Amino acid sequence: MKAPEPFAQRMQALLTPLGPVRLRRMFGGTGIFMDDLMFALIARGKLYLKVDPMSEAEFARAGSTPFTYRRQGREISMSYWSAPDGALDHMAALLPWAEAALGAARRAKAK
Repeated sequence: MKAPEPFAQRMQALLTPLGPVRLRRMFGGTGIFMDDLMFALIARGKLYLKVDPMSEAEFARAGSTPFTYRRQGREISMSYWSAPDGALDHMAALLPWAEAALGAARRAKAK
């Protein structure tokens, strides 16, 4: 397996207070998992966090935008939104957003 990119390694280190976080390369990006739940995505050099109807508005208020890609001429939005500005500056800024993303992943699994 190819070694994680430095950005992915940095994100993993920032997220370790949540628990055992692991990285998995996928679809040209990197998924970030805990307890077999993907709660974050690294793509195009950015961190995207899982959202759901309970957390999406909070991410939108913080200026986050959804991860999108083009498929068959259409733009597809996923339930992963960019980390808010300043959230990647230090662990204390990122953890509340990551906890919200982990909560969204857990709620999605419970459905």
